[in-house]
Amino acid sequence: MKLKQIGLLAIITFSIAAILTFLNYYNIVAIPHGVLLFSRWLAIAGLFLYGLKKKSLTTWILISMVIGAEIGHDYPEIGMKLQVLSKVFLKMIKTIVAPLLFATLVYGIAGHSDLKQVGRMGWKSIVYFEVVTTIALFIGLAAINISKAGVGIKLPPGPKEELPQVASQSLNDIILHIFPENMAKSIAEGQVLQIVVFSIIFGIGLAMVREDKRMPMLKFTESLSEVMFKFTNIVMYFAPIGVGAAIAYTVGHMGLGILVNLFQLLITLYVALLVFLFGVLLPIALIVGVPIKKFLQAIAGPVSIAFATTSSEAALPRAMENMEKLGVPRKIVAFVMPTGYSFNLDGTTLYLSLAAIFVAQAAGIPYSFGQQLLIVFTLMLTSKGVAGVPRASLVILLGTAASFGMPVWPIFIILGIDELMDMARTSVNVIGNCLATVVIAKWEKEFKPVKEFEEPELIES
Repeated sequence: MKLKQIGLLAIITFSIAAILTFLNYYNIVAIPHGVLLFSRWLAIAGLFLYGLKKKSLTTWILISMVIGAEIGHDYPEIGMKLQVLSKVFLKMIKTIVAPLLFATLVYGIAGHSDLKQVGRMGWKSIVYFEVVTTIALFIGLAAINISKAGVGIKLPPGPKEELPQVASQSLNDIILHIFPENMAKSIAEGQVLQIVVFSIIFGIGLAMVREDKRMPMLKFTESLSEVMFKFTNIVMYFAPIGVGAAIAYTVGHMGLGILVNLFQLLITLYVALLVFLFGVLLPIALIVGVPIKKFLQAIAGPVSIAFATTSSEAALPRAMENMEKLGVPRKIVAFVMPTGYSFNLDGTTLYLSLAAIFVAQAAGIPYSFGQQLLIVFTLMLTSKGVAGVPRASLVILLGTAASFGMPVWPIFIILGIDELMDMARTSVNVIGNCLATVVIAKWEKEFKPVKEFEEPELIES
């Protein structure tokens, strides 16, 4: 069978399974469990055949998400045990981040010896990041004030998940957190911003030494960056399994019906993120002249990884590689992307402003608009340097609550659906950072769009 025929078959079987599930869920028609189970696995078989024919890594990641959701729904105990596979995938990804950032940043800065361009890219990136993330914060603030999702919530009974004790952060703490005291410690703790600061200073220092001293280290970093991209390709062979396992665990221990709980808060976040995507990022892309279709093809894989694993960091290596394939020079990708992971987490900053006011509403604290603005401006500082890993924003939220005298118990409520919220905000983080690389490349007049974006295959030659 041809690819189009198999694709049509997959769509038909998937549609039938979705319709039957919908009819049964809302008690419109009573459908036997066996029929529902058969229809869903038949749809998965159709998707599996399509994946075998397509041989695309992104396709297999998306198919694995469907398979993982089905395993988690039908066999929750098995789904929860599969978490170990997703943890293996995340651990392997984390081994890539530090050497990849170091190698690409140092080579990007010292390899061209244009320190003026580094400085120029630096201030352009910071200006762009601050404008976009500030807009995101205000969209989150507006969304929660319109929906009032936290108003009227009661303290839930029963045992609660243990939350870490987080002290309020001063401005000095925030500034000191930017700079590394021990590079090995920064790598071990996944402090992306500290790794970036060290790599930038190292690259500038390397650019300032004479050529005979510079070239050996330059060749080493060039070779290291190439090796780490190949290392990424090897790890990505495991991505469909890791991503599918992550979804299986999420559905297995939370259930598909979790969306019914706290639906108002969820819908507030999702609508706010959609407003940000279509009201801010899309106009920026159109104004700058980003090739939308090719850009969407380039971000499909990284975004699907981020969505399933709820980790921006997990998508970083593939996102960097795909932006380079799209036509952004490596030196710009190497500088803007990792810097953006500390200063341009759009989805996370929007979520933080929304969640902070939700906590206040749930606690019955009537903050004035001026006080809410103060919270937002505090978040503008504290959200910088948020690690691109699951639940990192929880620390910021706890710190903000401590700073403004808010109780912790409403955060327990958020924790119940935090994974579903994290999927959306992490995906927006990745989209925002990918777009930032193209914007800066366009600003520097160095973007060289490809005729056609080549999607990575599952098995590369």
